[in-house]
Amino acid sequence: MARLSQSIRFCTTGDGTRIAFGTTGQGPALVRAAHFLTHLDFDLNSPVWGPWIAGLSRAHTLVRYDGRGCGLSDATDTPLTLDAWVSDLEAVVDAAGLARFALLGCSQGAAISLAYAARHPERVNALVMLGGYARGPLRRHPTPEQLKQARLMPDLIEIGWGQDNPAFRQVFTSLFIPGGSPEQVNWFNELERLSCPPAHAARTVAAFGQLDVCALAAQVACPTLVMHARGDARVPFEEGRHLASLIPGARFVPLDSRNHVLLQEEPAFAHGLAEIDAFLQAHPHVAASPGQFPSLTPGERELLELLAHGLDNLQIAAHLGLSEKTVRNKVSAVYTKLDVSTRAQAIVRARDAGFGQAELPR
Repeated sequence: MARLSQSIRFCTTGDGTRIAFGTTGQGPALVRAAHFLTHLDFDLNSPVWGPWIAGLSRAHTLVRYDGRGCGLSDATDTPLTLDAWVSDLEAVVDAAGLARFALLGCSQGAAISLAYAARHPERVNALVMLGGYARGPLRRHPTPEQLKQARLMPDLIEIGWGQDNPAFRQVFTSLFIPGGSPEQVNWFNELERLSCPPAHAARTVAAFGQLDVCALAAQVACPTLVMHARGDARVPFEEGRHLASLIPGARFVPLDSRNHVLLQEEPAFAHGLAEIDAFLQAHPHVAASPGQFPSLTPGERELLELLAHGLDNLQIAAHLGLSEKTVRNKVSAVYTKLDVSTRAQAIVRARDAGFGQAELPR
C-alpha cells in the first residue's frame, strides 16, 4: 500500500479547545467524527486504520480529527459531554469550509454523528455508522455483572495504561481486534499509550458509558447506513440493530467479523468499504443552481462569491474597489435577502448553492 500524506490544521472550539484535523484524498467531503483512541499522525499509515483511511480517501476528501484530549488536539479538563464532542465536530467542519458533507461515525463517533445530523440537518447529506451505538453500556439495562465490569474499566485504564508493560492495554486490544496479527496487536497497544493520558482515557470511557442519543435518532432526516459486525467483542451486535431501528428509513448491513475495527485481511473489510462506497454514490450531494437567489443583483452575487471564498470585508473591499463601510452595508443587504443573520450562515447558504467553487481572479 502506497504511503498516504495528509494536511493537518487546527481550529478552536467555542470553549477555547484547540482541535487538530487532517485531510486526505480528493472528491466530495466525507467527515469521520472523532471516536476513542485516535492520533492523526500515528493512525495515517498504520496496519489497522491505514487501510481504512486509504480506502475512504480514494473517491472522497476525507476529513478526520482528534477529539478533545486525544492525539494532536489539546488536553482539557472540561467536562466530557455529548455537547462538547459535538462542538468539536462543529468547529472542524466550519474551519474546513464544508457547507454540506457526508458523515461517518465509527464506534462512539456514531452517537456524535447522529446528534450532529439531528441538530444540523441542512449540513449532512448522508450518514454512515460502523460498529456504533445510541446508548452507552450503563444505559443498556445492564445486569449486575455488566454494571460491575463497566465500572471496573475506567479504573483498569487509569492504573494500567501508563505502565511500560502492555499487559493492561492488551485487555482492551483483545476487545477491539481479537483477530489481529501480532503486528496489528502491538500497534494497537501502542496507540492506547500514545492517543491520550491514562486519566483522560478513563474519563472518556466513563463518559461514553453514559451516552444516550436515542431521543435524537428520530430527528435524523438524511439517508443512513448502519453496519455492525455480528461478533463485535466491544459493542454488541444487538446495539447496532437497535441503533438502526431508531433512525427513520435506515438501512442495516450485518458484517461477518468478530473485530470491532475491521481489518484489511478479512472479507468483512472489503464488504464494508464497498457498502460505504455504493451508499455514498447513491446519495451524492448535488448543489443547487446559484439562480435560486433571484433577488440578488449582479453586484451582490459577486460579493456573495467572495464571501463564499471566506474573504473578510477588508479583502472584499480590495477586490471590488469599494470602501470597507460600503462593503459592510452591502453584506448586510445580502444577509437580509438570504434570510440569515450571521456571516457563517450566509457562507453555508452560498456554498450550498454552488458559490465559492470558481478560482478567484488575481
